[in-house]
Amino acid sequence: MSSEPPPSASAPPAAAAAVDDMSTDLAATTLSKKQAKKDARKAEKAEKAAQRQQQQQQAVDADDPFASHYGDVPVEEIQSKAVSNRVWSQVGDLDAAAAGRTVLIRGFAQAIRPVSKKMAFVVLRQSMSTVQCVLVASANAGVSTQMVKFATALSKESIVDVEGVVSLPKEPLKSTTQQVEIQVRKIYCINRAVPTLPINLEDAARSEAEFEKAEQGGEKLVRVGQDTRLNYRSIDLRTPANQAIFRIQCQVENKFREYLLSKDFVGIHSPKLIGGSSEGGAAVFKLMYNGQPACLAQSPQLYKQMAICGGYERVFEVGPVFRAENSNTHRHLCEFVGLDAEMEIKEHYFEVCDIIDGLFVSIFKHLTENCKKELETINRQYPFEPLKYLDKTLKLTYEEGIQMLKEAGTEIEPMGDLNTEAEKKLGRLVREKFGTDFFMYRYPLAVRPFYTMPCYDNTAYSNSFDVFIRGEEIISGAQRVHTPELLTKRATECGIDVNTISSYIESFSYGAPPHGGFGVGLERVVMLFCALNNIRKTSLFPRDPQRLTP
Repeated sequence: MSSEPPPSASAPPAAAAAVDDMSTDLAATTLSKKQAKKDARKAEKAEKAAQRQQQQQQAVDADDPFASHYGDVPVEEIQSKAVSNRVWSQVGDLDAAAAGRTVLIRGFAQAIRPVSKKMAFVVLRQSMSTVQCVLVASANAGVSTQMVKFATALSKESIVDVEGVVSLPKEPLKSTTQQVEIQVRKIYCINRAVPTLPINLEDAARSEAEFEKAEQGGEKLVRVGQDTRLNYRSIDLRTPANQAIFRIQCQVENKFREYLLSKDFVGIHSPKLIGGSSEGGAAVFKLMYNGQPACLAQSPQLYKQMAICGGYERVFEVGPVFRAENSNTHRHLCEFVGLDAEMEIKEHYFEVCDIIDGLFVSIFKHLTENCKKELETINRQYPFEPLKYLDKTLKLTYEEGIQMLKEAGTEIEPMGDLNTEAEKKLGRLVREKFGTDFFMYRYPLAVRPFYTMPCYDNTAYSNSFDVFIRGEEIISGAQRVHTPELLTKRATECGIDVNTISSYIESFSYGAPPHGGFGVGLERVVMLFCALNNIRKTSLFPRDPQRLTP
């Protein structure tokens, strides 16, 4: 129920709505300006505090013989002034074999723990790896008490360079990924983070199990909400789980390209500014393009097919897709990365299904075998069961799926699409009966795009398929209509102005082979493979109906 007051009886509803919108906009603008001023004051205070600290440190340094071994590095020293040819080490590579070696590393100061005036620990983090750095005041080591004090005064998440000797700790380390320590000889701050961050990384990286354990012990931990995470995404992305998620995403994209290239597909790039809808319906972002109406492409569909008509036989594309759907769900975005493919068909659209089968089985095997570290990292914060799949993907027909649901007590409208609840239930039934989370499914023509080829034996159905992971649809595909007459008829039946896609339809009149293809959202594949509960976790900077920043 809306919390807004009803429009005034004396004003037309549209006018009242406009006033409400204007009031809301003005209020939001005022709050935004106040927040900006508040942030500016906070930043100014932090800068002055840092300057005072630097001045105090300089005064102390005058009496410190090891003053050159630590300090804040001036900006002019890191403006690509010179090349030192120093050799840098990766934190993730530091192991027992490196013991006794002097190394130079850079990372975020994740934790700072003073022990005494003469000793302190600093944990540095580089991507998904952390290492403990130890400072002990000693003339032989070139470390002074002032240097220890400098290290303990660093703010969390500051960028720090450390040079030191790798050593083996007496006891196993629980708080770092690397089971070695660095005996610090030099430490420099490259860029200080503000003293108080809007997100505490330790809070953002907690698992649900940690929250439950704390609550049982009467402790209340801070939860970082989704909006807060996305508002400060550059900090949120530093958590181990997020570091792993987007490395997994990179691997999915790479394997998609690699597999299709091995099957003689050619990579293409289609325009994202087009003259009319590519999918039908009203879910398009409209804009003016040099004085004429245009929209953002809902998919590369039309251009993939035109490339097939151009003689390329097999093509694929990785690129942005735009959907103006007002869907504030866990699995919808207004902009996502589309993984699309199109290919000639010799005899049967199952040839496309076979490509999908081999492609995704290869992706799943690659992730399982080669991304163990990343999957374990995600699992620590967001526990999930490994995906179950068959070497030969299960193919269900619409009728078989509906029958399984009916037998389980779920009635579906005849020839209708499945809603989210029905999809998930079917996914559970398939897992129980066939032992797989990944399967294909044939659909009625009425719920498919205009360019879908009708089924030869029953025109109520189509030569199409959806593919599901864990009971949620990730892939949509079909054999396409390749004759201009049927395309024109189908477009008109689906309410599409054929004048806006005339060049597309015309391309089929010059000779077009039978063909088919599919499209899948990269973010959704990663979300469902890792059983995450929201697609915003797998979108670097999500765009949904409510979010256009950062």
